[in-house]
Amino acid sequence: MSCRGWHGFTCLENGFAAISRAIYNTMAGKCFDESDRSRDDSADSLAEIDISEVRKCGEKADARQFELLKVLGQGSFGKVFLVRKIRGRDTGHIYAMKVLKKATLKVRDRLRTKMERNILAHISHPFIVKLHYAFQTEGKLYLILDFLRGGDLFTRLSKEVMFTEEDVKFYLAELTLALEHLHSLGIVYRDLKPENILLDADGHIKVTDFGLSKESIDNEKKTYSFCGTIEYMAPEVINRRGHSCAADFWSLGVLMFEMLTGHLPFQGHDRKDTMTQILKAKLTMPQFLSPEAQSLLRALFKRNAVNRLGAGPEGIEEIKRHPFFASINFDRLLNKEISPPFKPAVTTIDSTLYFDPEFTKRTPKDSPAIPPSAAAHELFRGFSFVSPAVVDEKKEDKKIRTIPTAKTHPITDDYILKEEVGTGTFSIVRRCIMKTTKREFVVKIIKKAVCDPSEEVDILLRHGHHPHIVKLFDVYEDETHVNLVLEYCRGGEMLDRILSKKTFTEREAATSMANLANAVYYLHSNQVAHRDLKPSNIMYASSSCESDSLRIIDFGFAKQSRAENGMLMTPCYTAQFVAPEILKRQGYDRSCDVWSLGVLLYAMLSGQTPFAMGPNDPADEILKRVDEGRVTMEGKAWEDISDNAKDLVRKLLDVDASRRPTAKQILQHPWITHRNSIPATTIVNNVYNVESVKGALEQTYRALTTTSSVNLRPVNASALAKRRLTQLPKMGVCSS
Repeated sequence: MSCRGWHGFTCLENGFAAISRAIYNTMAGKCFDESDRSRDDSADSLAEIDISEVRKCGEKADARQFELLKVLGQGSFGKVFLVRKIRGRDTGHIYAMKVLKKATLKVRDRLRTKMERNILAHISHPFIVKLHYAFQTEGKLYLILDFLRGGDLFTRLSKEVMFTEEDVKFYLAELTLALEHLHSLGIVYRDLKPENILLDADGHIKVTDFGLSKESIDNEKKTYSFCGTIEYMAPEVINRRGHSCAADFWSLGVLMFEMLTGHLPFQGHDRKDTMTQILKAKLTMPQFLSPEAQSLLRALFKRNAVNRLGAGPEGIEEIKRHPFFASINFDRLLNKEISPPFKPAVTTIDSTLYFDPEFTKRTPKDSPAIPPSAAAHELFRGFSFVSPAVVDEKKEDKKIRTIPTAKTHPITDDYILKEEVGTGTFSIVRRCIMKTTKREFVVKIIKKAVCDPSEEVDILLRHGHHPHIVKLFDVYEDETHVNLVLEYCRGGEMLDRILSKKTFTEREAATSMANLANAVYYLHSNQVAHRDLKPSNIMYASSSCESDSLRIIDFGFAKQSRAENGMLMTPCYTAQFVAPEILKRQGYDRSCDVWSLGVLLYAMLSGQTPFAMGPNDPADEILKRVDEGRVTMEGKAWEDISDNAKDLVRKLLDVDASRRPTAKQILQHPWITHRNSIPATTIVNNVYNVESVKGALEQTYRALTTTSSVNLRPVNASALAKRRLTQLPKMGVCSS
């Protein structure tokens, strides 16, 4: 086969997906239609692949028009680069450039390959990935694609384990619109799974990998392929009696179930057992799901495809009208007028935060390729070019990195480490000095074996610009530790300073609470709960200890929740600052931060803690007070405290989370809004005893930690993570 044979391959606007998918699947297995069995499939049977250019706005492109920035992925087929256009109408635009070596491509089935590269001939849709250019040289094929900075849904699901229903509703709704467009063109997708759903910089989805798709399918016709990923296959695909677009709706149900529960609905000990379950097993519906979610799942999991929701004469409109999507305006969603529940932490247009540093740290170089020859038999079946897990193979002893953007050289190359200034549950904090500027910082040294700091880094990168949130300046990582270089809060802990201060006033307390509530309101507005607002995590940045220099630190327990109600599912709390609903194991939301602000305010105003009077209080009594919400504001310490201040304390410490004010409502409370009119009278401080207060807090901590607790296992011990580990090399399954 000569190089001339490549000139007619019509790689249409989104045709990259078929080729892209084809490359990866060679690593995993092969896929072709049962109807193709009669064709010559011998290893020596080669067919020519024609390729013609794809031009954007009629403009011809070549490799010289693209500046190589980083390597995003690499395999024996070639490489994927992050590139910048340096000539033409779209100069400066960032793309992903996939470079395929022709000599490594083997043609097993000419007709199927042509079908795959035509699958997206005329598709332009906001939720489907786009190819911008395709061109070639003698030895290579170049595909210029959307660069999607947010990674894939699989990565997020693996990290979160399960999503809220509001999250799932959003992603399913966008997927439904993408499937609606494909089905309207007679295309059945056939490989719907989290790995094939990408996220753009704003958090909207993009469907990719169309190598297993089938075109020219309408309501009257079927295809007979055994193709896809086993766990997501519809029963009619497994029994090979023919399937249509309705097969995608079964897969949609599998994806919905997985996102809501963290588990697959049908998963056996092996491939055969999984297929048997799909065909025969009774599905147990989790009762924590809403009635609407359960109803939609039951409607999608109809083994008879004719009865499946979406298979009727109105097609996918049946799904869109289901009560589960009652709150979704699909027209606004299609126009991207609805904000996604999760926005990736990407700060620049060329950010590679969600890409494997195994590749991004390499020097980008497009090396020469040998011309294709008739002896070149290997047909690569591509990989998802934007997946954070884009790797050719994973070695068992490879260290898993937790922070993709972390610097890998020793922190001591840039900083001089000084004395220890703090300790935490999973870390120690040391003062450090930057060698070049002599500026002082602190470095939080976290053991990777006991804590994954990726969420903390993600939150600080995105929200550290707030004036009352500690700032993250640098991240370093080695085999055992992650080092976070942070703003140095030289003023020390807030409670230490307040309780030892001789002239602390109620007005100062109101100003301090206003600043803290402002920071918490900002976090909550961005769907972040701190979850550990204890005194040691609130510090002064300046040695003068002005309230304007207050900083909330230590986001190790912080969580970016997604649903509108912000419910968080991980029971994580600290000592005295635990809310009653956590003790009752009912889950908790951002109101727990409000509860902690109440405890802090109580201590600021009285020099006492609300639930433990001293270090010798019985544990059972402390827990009973916390659970019942018994708060007293009597005695000398409270005599001169205003009624407005007491009113706010009572509301913040309300045992019923639904009655607690939000952070925004705290800022609107009269004690806060009228703080400048509060008399600058010194709070009675003869009851202040720092050691006594700290002893009471410590006793509360001991009391809480002796209660029966939920034993949490690492995320990688979950069923989802185990399945991913066992199936990582097997992205798609096809049978001959």
